[in-house]
Amino acid sequence: MTTRFRWIAYAILFAVAAFSLMPFAWVILASLDSDATIFVKAPETWTLQNFVAVFRSAGGMQLITNSLIYAGGATGVLVVATTLGGYALSRYSFPGRRGLMLGILLVRVIPPTATIVPLYVLATGLGFLDTYHGMILILAALEVPFGVWIMKGFFDTVPIEIEEAAWVDGAGKLQAAFRIVLPLAGPGVGAAALIGFMGAWNQFLIPLVLISDQSKIPISVGLFRAWVAYTNVNWGLLAALSVIYIIPALVFYVVARRVLQQSLAGGLAGT
Repeated sequence: MTTRFRWIAYAILFAVAAFSLMPFAWVILASLDSDATIFVKAPETWTLQNFVAVFRSAGGMQLITNSLIYAGGATGVLVVATTLGGYALSRYSFPGRRGLMLGILLVRVIPPTATIVPLYVLATGLGFLDTYHGMILILAALEVPFGVWIMKGFFDTVPIEIEEAAWVDGAGKLQAAFRIVLPLAGPGVGAAALIGFMGAWNQFLIPLVLISDQSKIPISVGLFRAWVAYTNVNWGLLAALSVIYIIPALVFYVVARRVLQQSLAGGLAGT
């Protein structure tokens, strides 16, 4: 590679990086600007006024609360479902097991947009429209296939001999599973929780379609509807809400990064 070609490649990479980072730069700068506009500019006066306004407004706090309810609830349901499902697939042999495992992967591959119409019909029939519990169950169900696969692979790395030794010592199967195997699979549980939280927190299309009640929409939908009202937008307030939307997922990822890496390595080793 010649020096000239290398510099051209660097220039292209720099231009692409700058273009990609521009929206993030606008969000950060506008959130700290009391007179924010749609243009990227440094604030004349740096302030946290926009963040204060978000937390003081009933609408902003409702969006945050709704997102935490959906993400937290879906994570709890996901952890329980994937732990039980992964353990069953790892420890028990039954007719159709391989087909079920393949089906789990295939379901995860289907894009959500392809299932949104039947999902809407199903949610209508079950009375899940505009309900917290319905949205939590649907968001959890979207991430269960991948979570089950990870947990199954991680349980595979725990030797069955450990459980057998517990059985010999008088422990029941359920007791050995929860007291011996589950603690060893803790990183896998952490990975499932991370996937569930991130997936539910970032979900946009399904809440947009299934929730029409303004008091129950999450931040993702709230941001979209604020952007649509282009002629009457408080750009600083919107940018501050965008930063708040990013923070939980970012913090959750940083804290659980090592757990996720260990879990994925264990899951792949056991598949």
